Amino acid sequence: MQAPIVTGLMAYGMSGRIFHAPFISTNPAFQLKAIVERTHKKGAEIYPDVKSYGSIDELLADDEIELIIVNTPSNLHYEHTMMALKAGKHVLLEKPAAATVAEVKELFDTARSLNKHLMVYQNRRFDSGFLSTKAVIESGRLGNLIEVTFRMDRYKAAIGVKTFKETKGVPAGGLVYDLGAHLIDGAIALFGKPLSFHKTTGIYRDGSEVPDYFHYHLMYPNQLNVYLTSGLQIAGDTPGFWVNGTLGSFIKNRTDVQEAQLDKGLMPTDPAYGIEPPNNEGQLTTVGIDNQKCTELVPSVKGDYSQIFDAVYHTIRNNALYPITEEHIAWQLELLEA
Repeated sequence: MQAPIVTGLMAYGMSGRIFHAPFISTNPAFQLKAIVERTHKKGAEIYPDVKSYGSIDELLADDEIELIIVNTPSNLHYEHTMMALKAGKHVLLEKPAAATVAEVKELFDTARSLNKHLMVYQNRRFDSGFLSTKAVIESGRLGNLIEVTFRMDRYKAAIGVKTFKETKGVPAGGLVYDLGAHLIDGAIALFGKPLSFHKTTGIYRDGSEVPDYFHYHLMYPNQLNVYLTSGLQIAGDTPGFWVNGTLGSFIKNRTDVQEAQLDKGLMPTDPAYGIEPPNNEGQLTTVGIDNQKCTELVPSVKGDYSQIFDAVYHTIRNNALYPITEEHIAWQLELLEA
């Protein structure tokens, strides 16, 4: 193996603690060198060999660091990514990549001009439910697809404490940019850019300044309809994945365990990591030539966010194509910005 990629984290909030530090610290292809922590040094307590910087400027001035993970509030993604690129660093950027298509184009153009890699972190491509649904679709057992529904619902009636997500006029804020970035990326990963789309949003929580509900209808060739929905006042259990085709249907709840495991301190190197417990299987119903329905349970594919970091390593060290491409992110921002 080539030398590990020396890496710095711009923040150690929920994203840094759960989605980044555990992977960088346990993957021999990386070295977690530093974390920005302005006040509480929580990261330094868990990773005592990691340097704790008090500012982003200090982090970017560290010449040993090759890769910066930009996981600051979404309204700062454009500014902080541009700073990191101009400091001569490769960047792994949390979603949403920016607020507009124009900003995304400028970021990728800047990365190219400086011979640096800009990679966007879209971890939900590696959820167990998404991987399971993808496998069923690619098996062909559903026939020609008619409709695909992806949902990410919550019940959070209170206004959140993260003001950058809840304040009207703040760039890249609100539920559409937050969970919409995940759902749209899933559709793009499977089907590419839609021919057309229709977007609906609504505000239902008392005192909310930003949409807390959205629904996208994406139209694809061969009459394929893709529906993406999320709301913050959805009390019932809704399936995360529901696919209907001419030969059958597949339904799967959104029960990926990775975030909960990481939050409890389980490391991605643990054999139990990413494996859903029993009774969370997807349900596949197919119709035979005699029009008889057959229903079977489909075991969940192991979720594995480690694949993102493996891709980052090969992109930087071997100039491999990062799976979430510039085109994917530009298409995503077209839908988010609309």
